[in-house]
Amino acid sequence: MNNKVNTLSNTETFISLQECYTTEVINTSSMCIHELFEQQVESSPDEIAVVFLDVHSEGTQVGAFSDLSGLVLASHSRSISDKRKVNQQLTYRELNQQANQLAHYLRSLGVGPEVLVGICLERSLQMAIAILAVLKAGGAYVPLDPSYPLERLAFILEDTQAPILLTQEKFLPSLPNLSGKVICLDSDWQVIAQNSQENPINKTSPDNLIYVIYTSGSTGQPKGVMIPHKGIYNQLYWRQTSFKLTTADKVLQTISFSFDPSVWQIFWPLCFGAQLVMAHPEGHRDSAYLVKVICEQQITVMALVPSMLQVLLEEKGIENCQCLRHITCGGEALPVELIERFFERLCLDNVLFNCYGPTEASIDASFWKCQRGTNYLVAPIGCPITNTEIYILNEDLQPVAIGEPGELYIGGVGLARGYLKRPQLTAEKFIPHLFSQEPGARLYKTGDLVSYLPDSNIEFLGRIDQQLKIRGFRIELGEIEATLNQHPALKQTLVMAREDVPGNKRLVAYVVAHPEQVPSQSQLHRFLQDKLPEYMIPATFVFLDALPLNPNGKVDRRSLPAPESFIQKLTEFIVPSNSLELQLAQIWQQVLGIQSLGVKDHFFDLGGNSLLAMRLLIEINRKLGKSLPLSTFLMAQTIEQLANVLTDQEKSVPFSSLVPIQTAGTKPPLFLVHAMGGNVLFYRDLVKYLEPDQPVYGLQAQGLDGQQTPCTSIVEMASRYLQEIRQIQSHGPYFLAGFSFGGMVAFEMAQQLYAQGEEVAFLALLDTPSSLSGNTPANQLEKSQFFHLFKLLSLKPKDQLAYLWNRINWHFTVGKVSIFYQLYLRYIKRSPLDLQMLAVTWANHQAGTLYLPLIYPGKLTVFRASKSEIGLEIKPDLGWSHLASGGLESYEMPGSHATMIHEPNVKFLAEKLTICLQQARARLLNFF
Repeated sequence: MNNKVNTLSNTETFISLQECYTTEVINTSSMCIHELFEQQVESSPDEIAVVFLDVHSEGTQVGAFSDLSGLVLASHSRSISDKRKVNQQLTYRELNQQANQLAHYLRSLGVGPEVLVGICLERSLQMAIAILAVLKAGGAYVPLDPSYPLERLAFILEDTQAPILLTQEKFLPSLPNLSGKVICLDSDWQVIAQNSQENPINKTSPDNLIYVIYTSGSTGQPKGVMIPHKGIYNQLYWRQTSFKLTTADKVLQTISFSFDPSVWQIFWPLCFGAQLVMAHPEGHRDSAYLVKVICEQQITVMALVPSMLQVLLEEKGIENCQCLRHITCGGEALPVELIERFFERLCLDNVLFNCYGPTEASIDASFWKCQRGTNYLVAPIGCPITNTEIYILNEDLQPVAIGEPGELYIGGVGLARGYLKRPQLTAEKFIPHLFSQEPGARLYKTGDLVSYLPDSNIEFLGRIDQQLKIRGFRIELGEIEATLNQHPALKQTLVMAREDVPGNKRLVAYVVAHPEQVPSQSQLHRFLQDKLPEYMIPATFVFLDALPLNPNGKVDRRSLPAPESFIQKLTEFIVPSNSLELQLAQIWQQVLGIQSLGVKDHFFDLGGNSLLAMRLLIEINRKLGKSLPLSTFLMAQTIEQLANVLTDQEKSVPFSSLVPIQTAGTKPPLFLVHAMGGNVLFYRDLVKYLEPDQPVYGLQAQGLDGQQTPCTSIVEMASRYLQEIRQIQSHGPYFLAGFSFGGMVAFEMAQQLYAQGEEVAFLALLDTPSSLSGNTPANQLEKSQFFHLFKLLSLKPKDQLAYLWNRINWHFTVGKVSIFYQLYLRYIKRSPLDLQMLAVTWANHQAGTLYLPLIYPGKLTVFRASKSEIGLEIKPDLGWSHLASGGLESYEMPGSHATMIHEPNVKFLAEKLTICLQQARARLLNFF
């Protein structure tokens, strides 16, 4: 066959190939998606339609830092899977009725065909209700991810001119000024619920829009892709006829609804009687959580990008996920090596599919069933789906022969209408169909370079333009460059993806700055954070005197230095000078995956983060027998500095609770007290958004060095910390703050300062409930299984076994899985560094339990998370009003207790905190 095909002319080859690459056109008599859903409601009204896997905090938070920050880091970010799940669910009838109520309300506000409605919600039942309601009202939804920067959200709202935005009250502080009507589905539901529960009369046709999703744009601005109902109907029709969902299936929804694969995850199960299982908003990033959910919920269908599949296959317990029967993989190249790894770990045949499709083609345009033992290096993108045409053409728009590269063009019913308000770009990308007689038929010019394989599949070769995908995210390098060019200090920019370490593709920005105003890496990172999603921000910025050019005057990309080599040059690369520096360099190489390191290279500039910092300290403890607190990385970010810290440790330099975080500036210093875990490294995110001339010092818990005994009294703790801060500031006015448990300590420090006649100009409690709220950090901890693990630490070794045995027996008696036993197994395998953190956490728990706050004579400022993760109704003052005789100000911050102090919410906290600090300083000036 191969020889025969190769002897054909291009035209003959094209005709022959089209038998494989143009699917049979099937008349599916399109329906609108909400009509499909309503049909299913009639068939199975009392079956569970959607389940939301909510979680409530039990003293531990999602992410790297929290009240138990040391413990979470020690277990490499204790996952959401360790939390108590509080699942919410709706039957098909209930989901339909609530969507109908909102739909009738939207109709009364003028929503109908072609009217765009913004939805700014995180993954939840309300998100499913909102999407269905917009469609039932006749409109098209515009997804707005709440984690997006304010500037990007503002652009989308301005571009769409959506007259209505559906959201929740907690997201209002993070939204731009809105000209249209804002409906908060939580606070406004009482009004919405007064509307009819009956299906609205359908006013929408299959040609009307179902959604507008914004993708990265090469012109520097994101562009809205307009998708009609018929394209999604065809997508669902292909999936159902090819893979057939049943009422026994459960589809796990993990993808942000700002990306189009979320559309099939939501609508495929809801339109064909299966169950939609919505992961917790942070869950898609947590492989341990995903494995746990798959097993517990018996998930049968899910989607993964290859990079997440790789992480998932390394997760303990993945071999137990035998319930899976259909996995869609896409978004980036799928290595065959990873496919073989999948079959090795899961032993599931005929379940893994590599799918390809741009947003402009209504999700997937082609697919390939993954197989064992192929000769490919990378999985093909396969053949087209139902009612879809694929053509591979050269620069002259002529068909190419087998094996020859060309650009991929897509035709068929799945094509988008075009780009919202971008007629020129629409005409450029959606060209007249060259091979069809149907009036108005078009082809979409993908920009993807592909070739025909001899076995009737298509091979993906790369991009023709600057667009790329990293971890499944579609990124236009031109948009990043255009945004960077807005920085007044930069003259030229070039952004590219590099993979200097195999399997670690990352964005690198090369910039040429004005000599008199060269910005720092952190300044550029912060500049982009306000304008671009996190996945579009380069990992490294390389400063050059000029971009290298080739003889034709174009940028010579091959001459651009690797980030590591540039950093070495920038810092005057110096090799280790002694055995300690050499040992540290070897540990850094292992943890960071970088082969060549100088002793002046900065850990965070090389791609380090909080979790890698923890891994580094664990390796230092294991290989060198040296124990260091995490706060070390606030003071020592190079091998040279770290070696000096270890050397000073040998000289018996006493442990200090006072940690310099940012020492420059003439303003009065701000002192930040640790949370229950004892560490202060998690304040790094907050401090980088404060004013650059604001000095900041952290206070870490005694005992983190493994030498001192942890303190179990907040009163004693506060007294010791005051002794240390007086080394920096001998007299007031003082500025104090603390997150969670740290707020209690800061409160007591302020009490003692007032008793000593000192002035406290500012005292801030960052999501710290008072003891009278019944939900202090210590009380939260007592509700968790970790309470018993910490208590175990307080017992003598001879008593630990008996306590453990009693707890295990109790679990079996009440018929529960012995989570405690699993925790104990983790405990006995921990390093000394981990055990120090556990001991500190337990001591802080005891201190919080015993503390009784008295009335404070000064003013309190409370910052409260907008979302409660603790299952209790929390008052705006967090229970502190009666304890603040000088008055209380309360501010609600976006996020939960877990997320308000981390990206992206932390910048809003920092902004408000900065304003409060400025006001406090102004009051002092007016007073004097």
